[in-house]
Amino acid sequence: MRIAQVAPLYESVPPKLYGGTERVVSYLTEELVKMGHEVSLFASSDSNTKAKLCGVSQRALRLDSSVKDPLAHHILLLERVLKEADKFDIIHFHIDYIHFPCVRRIDTAHVTTLHGRLDIPDLKPLYEEFKDIPLVSISNYQRHPLSFARWVGTVYHGLPEDLYTPKFSPGSYLAFLGRISPEKRPDRAIEIAKRAGIPLKIAAKVDKADRDYYDNCIKPLLDHPLIEFIGEVGDREKNEFLANALGLLFPIDWPEPFGLVMIEAFACGTPVIAYPHGSVPEVMVDGVTGFIVQDIKEAVEAVKRLTFIDRRRCRKIFEERFSAKRMAMDYLKIYEELIYAKIEPRIAA
Repeated sequence: MRIAQVAPLYESVPPKLYGGTERVVSYLTEELVKMGHEVSLFASSDSNTKAKLCGVSQRALRLDSSVKDPLAHHILLLERVLKEADKFDIIHFHIDYIHFPCVRRIDTAHVTTLHGRLDIPDLKPLYEEFKDIPLVSISNYQRHPLSFARWVGTVYHGLPEDLYTPKFSPGSYLAFLGRISPEKRPDRAIEIAKRAGIPLKIAAKVDKADRDYYDNCIKPLLDHPLIEFIGEVGDREKNEFLANALGLLFPIDWPEPFGLVMIEAFACGTPVIAYPHGSVPEVMVDGVTGFIVQDIKEAVEAVKRLTFIDRRRCRKIFEERFSAKRMAMDYLKIYEELIYAKIEPRIAA
């Protein structure tokens, strides 16, 4: 099958450090290549892939201080894809909705995975207009605000099985991994660790948009003997960071579309303590891969029970439900449906 993967340009594929969407696009692309498919990856030119790389921007936009208008680069990306559209059996977009008006006017089969939150009021009229566009959700929960859209499947994210090496003996600290932002609630993680009397290591990036939140709300909380702020980490450091942890804290306060960090923890054999928002109940198996809690008091009690979680079972569930191979197979079924059953997008009346 001739497949085009179209990635955002904000990070390379895979990203050098933080970057959930680009990381998933990389895992999917490499797995499809491994399966023998002819894959072209449209991404920043500093990406690394065994597929054919169709570089657009010179480097990841987040790392290029000269970039002032990222939309301009994404318009060029879209034009590059459309010029080559007839070379592919299917085009898989990961760039939200910017391509919607254009793909209505091409003959090539296409599908769009939505990686972000969809409960934003501005989105409803847009998706009502483009309800002929075939979409994939990354959790069933993610669909709720736009239940009327043309959903052709839900595909949970997956990781290569050899990406992380698990450890099956509990570590001595709690971990917080991801991004410092109000919706991720690192303040809750800090409070949980302090009340439990367990060290907390925070490996997270601070975006420009969240700098004030970090400076005013989080930085003052770091001056405590149990709290260690590490900063942004890559895959190699992430494996050691997660595998050596007693558990991962995921005390989110927003409708999480998926939560890649949860399955990264499972891959390392590390259980998770999470709040029940968004996709969490779909990804977690309460009492098996960790605990779903309602508040800080329950989270502190759950910390005491982390040693009773079977870390080998966490890893097994990762292999069964969240591998890159499973993800690729799920997408291939959708590709085949759109290509060979010739389900043509229908323009809404």
